[in-house]
Amino acid sequence: MSERRSRPRLRSYLGARVAFNARASTMDCLVRNISDEGARLVFAAETTLPQEFDLLVPHRKLEARARIVWRTGTEMGVTFLQASQAPATAEIVPISIARRLRDCETEKAALKRRIEGETLG
Repeated sequence: MSERRSRPRLRSYLGARVAFNARASTMDCLVRNISDEGARLVFAAETTLPQEFDLLVPHRKLEARARIVWRTGTEMGVTFLQASQAPATAEIVPISIARRLRDCETEKAALKRRIEGETLG
């Protein structure tokens, strides 16, 4: 069998969820390989799904609109029509570091003014 993918897929073992009917219906699955363009999904039993659905992979912070390309038994291959990474959560910075950063910015501004005064005067 010849390889038709434009990019290789990485082996994976990620829990995921398929959502359809405006995300009112969901089904758990396993992502066995994945790339930027698609994935191979494995279900616990043979399943009937619409041709297009949303694929949610929490571990990768991935939400993708997917289309079924092939099916065999409990497995299916999908291509991503539209994918988006969930926004990164902001890290909590300790107040001492935030204060130190503010002080450094103030000191930097003062030094910049001093340098400008020396070069102009």
